[in-house]
Amino acid sequence: MASTNDLKNGLVLKLDGGQLWSVVEFQHVKPGKGPAFVRTKLKNVLSGKVVDKTFNAGVKVDTATIDKRDMQFSYMDGDYFVFMDMETYDQLHVDRKAVGDAANFLIEGFTASVAQHEGEVLFVELPAAVELVIKETEPGVQGDRSTGGTKPAILETGHQIGVPLFITQGEKIKVDTRTSDYLGRVNS
Repeated sequence: MASTNDLKNGLVLKLDGGQLWSVVEFQHVKPGKGPAFVRTKLKNVLSGKVVDKTFNAGVKVDTATIDKRDMQFSYMDGDYFVFMDMETYDQLHVDRKAVGDAANFLIEGFTASVAQHEGEVLFVELPAAVELVIKETEPGVQGDRSTGGTKPAILETGHQIGVPLFITQGEKIKVDTRTSDYLGRVNS
């Protein structure tokens, strides 16, 4: 249990019959008239739905303990992603649903943050940007410039994104894992 005065970004609360909500932002409000309150923006850990919720100041809220560990993606086992804990070398099978959009950017050896609550995997979080190789794209044409349009490219994971016209097959690029946006070339 914690008080609404203890709220901070990233804290996970157990509300509405055990649902897990992560605090995205919060604001303590002390109006000139009436009691103080805390205005929050909460994100459902499982569904990703974001809601606004207001608490009276000083009210007790139930917190959930989330265990986040950095684990290395090892391989696919059917519909399960197998991650290895780098400290204990234990393997963890994670369902595709829990991996979510991170599956578009996972290749063997990548390190991801795996969040668990009471032994259940909630989500897999990748760094904001990853470096991947272009597996397939149309060849660039002389005269293509960085200010021009984009063309589709398939990454080594099989995920398709838009890249500038001058990018060629086999190049290593940086990709934003949250938006699938091209961020730039990687100079080797």
